[in-house]
Amino acid sequence: MSPLSSVTPSLATSALGGSAPTRAGGGANFKELLLRSIDDVNSMQQQADRAVETLMTGGEVDPAEVLTAVQKADMAFRMMMQMRNKMLAVYQEVKDIRI
Repeated sequence: MSPLSSVTPSLATSALGGSAPTRAGGGANFKELLLRSIDDVNSMQQQADRAVETLMTGGEVDPAEVLTAVQKADMAFRMMMQMRNKMLAVYQEVKDIRI
C-alpha cells in the first residue's frame, strides 16, 4: 500500500462540499468549517513530508506520487493563506467603518 493512498481532498473540495457541521438553522458553522480546513491542510503537509522522507530513505514510493503530494500540499497552503489575507482585508474594512 502506497503511503500516499490516504491523501485527503484539497482544501477547496473540503470547504465547498462534503458533510459540513450545521447549526440548528441549517447553515454551516463557519468556525468548525475553518478549523477542519486548517486540519486538512496540516494533514496534507504531514503526508507530503512523510512521502519525501520515504523517497529519500529509499522506500517503495513512486517519485511522481511524491511530487503530486508536495504540490497538493503547497497549493492547499497557498489557498489557505489567500483566504486568510482576504479575511484580514475584510476585517480592516469593517474596522474602518465610522458610525
